[in-house]
Amino acid sequence: MRWIWIDKFVEFESGKRAVSVKNVTLAEEHLHDHFPGFPVMPECLMIEAMAQTAVILVGQAKNFEEKVILAKINKCVFFDYVRPGDTLKLEANIESIAPEAAGTKGKITRDDTLVAEIDLMFSHIDQNIGGKKFPDENFVFTDMFASLMQGVCLSEKKP
Repeated sequence: MRWIWIDKFVEFESGKRAVSVKNVTLAEEHLHDHFPGFPVMPECLMIEAMAQTAVILVGQAKNFEEKVILAKINKCVFFDYVRPGDTLKLEANIESIAPEAAGTKGKITRDDTLVAEIDLMFSHIDQNIGGKKFPDENFVFTDMFASLMQGVCLSEKKP
């Protein structure tokens, strides 16, 4: 099973910038246990939501021909809690892109409040220097991710 932690893209500049949104609701079971009586979205899931936003931006920059995976969290700073009823805006910007890897800078906001800054590094695993072989099919960019792109104008092809 694959969990999707963003609801949709609202802005997308090919090879530069992507903005997605995440609506946090009490319908999400993990909020009932984290923390009972004071439900907050776990920070690790906000990191994953940013990674999902950024990986699609990085993958689309190469026409989804590369398998792109999260390699490293370069920076991760949280400034506030996220509670049920909040709508998050996740903005990812490509800082660098090379045949082997890409780096992104990201921020998560709620209304005009900065919630987190998250900078990530991604590996294009078919270009890795270890020489390991991976499956031919692109197991990263599936139909589930493609559905997030509906309604967003792109000059390049979609996954």
